[in-house]
Amino acid sequence: MNGFKKPVSVLVVIHTPALDILLLERARHPGFWQSVTGSQEGDESLIETARREVAEETGIAAGAHDLIDWHRTNHYEIYAEWRDRYAPGVTHNSEHVFSFCVPSGTAVRVAPDEHLGYRWLPWQAAAAECFSASNREAILALPQRLAAPRTVKP
Repeated sequence: MNGFKKPVSVLVVIHTPALDILLLERARHPGFWQSVTGSQEGDESLIETARREVAEETGIAAGAHDLIDWHRTNHYEIYAEWRDRYAPGVTHNSEHVFSFCVPSGTAVRVAPDEHLGYRWLPWQAAAAECFSASNREAILALPQRLAAPRTVKP
């Protein structure tokens, strides 16, 4: 798309078994906390986008089966201040939700050009800190999603 970002992204809620949530503070917007997010590049699959973004933003390597695809897509209007990253006329984004359970104490290395720092918070406190409504909703839905039985596809 001529150097423009695709209006297709991932949201990856990284959590521990105790439901502590990893939040990252945006470098360009101090005080804005979020989960891992990022746009799809080229012809990579959504799971590849999620794995790449997790590695780039946290230094955590996710295996092929570590990420859980929620099969949930959020559609929202792109903030006006960020629209210059997209092709002219693009105003909305499709965000695909994933989660990723890591052991407590997992080391995190943030990308300093994207994030100022990180913190682990209990899920309810983490949801309250998120500036993004879709991120907050995903965190609030996490306990119920994890409690639901998962079907295995043959």
